Amino acid sequence: MKKIIITLDGYSSCGKSTLARQLARELNYIFVDSGAMYRAITLYFLRNHVDLGNDAEVKQALTEINLDFEYNDASGASDILLNDENVEAMIRDMLVSEHVSEVAANRYVRDFGVAQQQKLGQKKGIVMDGRDIGTTVFPHAELKIFVTADPAVRVERRFKEMYERNPNITIEEVTHNLEMRDYMDSNREFSPLRKAEDAIVLDNSNLTKEEQLATALQWAKEKIGQ
Repeated sequence: MKKIIITLDGYSSCGKSTLARQLARELNYIFVDSGAMYRAITLYFLRNHVDLGNDAEVKQALTEINLDFEYNDASGASDILLNDENVEAMIRDMLVSEHVSEVAANRYVRDFGVAQQQKLGQKKGIVMDGRDIGTTVFPHAELKIFVTADPAVRVERRFKEMYERNPNITIEEVTHNLEMRDYMDSNREFSPLRKAEDAIVLDNSNLTKEEQLATALQWAKEKIGQ
């Protein structure tokens, strides 16, 4: 059976990563969380006080970053490693969330991330989610899905996720964070978030995780069978 590349793009907190993980598990494909890669880079930049306005400093920092994934038996998913350190929990912090769009919009960071992602997809049989996977990273992917959901639904999902780590978080903070990230992701100069012309839209506002998986899995099987 042939293997394909499946991309899932869309705004923050649309459930892209959850669907991508489920889809990869069902198809026995490799799941690559591109968002985690940019979050790990952001964490490194914050830790080392990298000045995004200094191109030489950004380029040098990127040469010091090594990203990889390792399987987590407890979660049944892959955790990201930053220079051999498991930073899966740390990259979900609000501080990282507030800066990741700005870091990911940097031209040199974007080039670095895209090159890393394309290398992972050389053998196909992968599911990757992000903002520009179907438009920039894998423009010739066999199946492109653009995931969307009502903004109020996205805020609620994100709030529940953040509240588990920070009970002091407010709905207002989450709403502001999502609005800021949406604007930056859609208006950045390099690889902005947009739907690929040949992408299929999946609005999961009123779908259960099981329902959206069934829909995406059907699309994938149709592509694999072609």
